[in-house]
Amino acid sequence: MIKKLIIIDDDTPFRERLARSMEKKGFFVETSFNYKDGLNRCHNEKYDYAIVDMRLEDGSGLELIKQIKHISPKTKALLLTGYGNIATAVAAIKTGAIDYLPKPAEIDQIYDALTNADEVLPPPPENPMTADRIRWEHIQRVFILCKRNVSETARRLRMHRRTLQRILNKHAPRE
Repeated sequence: MIKKLIIIDDDTPFRERLARSMEKKGFFVETSFNYKDGLNRCHNEKYDYAIVDMRLEDGSGLELIKQIKHISPKTKALLLTGYGNIATAVAAIKTGAIDYLPKPAEIDQIYDALTNADEVLPPPPENPMTADRIRWEHIQRVFILCKRNVSETARRLRMHRRTLQRILNKHAPRE
């Protein structure tokens, strides 16, 4: 049985490299460079799998996955992004993605995410986020939800405002 895959990503070298690799793994691959073209292809053709970039030049990958799932509920969609955080991962799953991977993701990681989607629990990640990174991501999410108001964020996190300001001024911890 031929597994049909569409890759929608505006990063041409990455898209082409990923397409070649997925063809070697047995997929029939089509590619698209933006939201509009990808959506048109999904209206005209049914795909078993879709790999969608989060930020496309003419739209949101999250919205595109929602549209793909509306057109073809059986399509297994995977969201890739270079702008990863926990809030985005949750949003990806809520829109119908089977998984979410931060770029640069390895080909085997992408393949496993697509093909292991039927398993109840995914295999444990080889490089999980550190506790410091998870803490930082949570603080960033609450900060954004509080409309970047430091005082309100500090109150909700039950921490001193100056402590929060120092954390927000630092770079994200390594994963």
